[in-house]
Amino acid sequence: MAKITVDFERCKGCGLCTTACPKKIVEISKERRNSKGYYTAVCVDGDACIGCAMCATMCPDCAIVVEK
Repeated sequence: MAKITVDFERCKGCGLCTTACPKKIVEISKERRNSKGYYTAVCVDGDACIGCAMCATMCPDCAIVVEK
């Protein structure tokens, strides 16, 4: 089973990962901000992740790691 890990301090909340996810399980959080003030990406359903790593590929800040 795949697992998405987001480095919250590196994420700037650009949303590119949300558009790349084929399962639509990556969203921008409206509750949690990092120390720079950005709302960051979160995986809302880790069990549905297929490990395609499209979110990590699209991330310009390399803030997402997908582990299988």
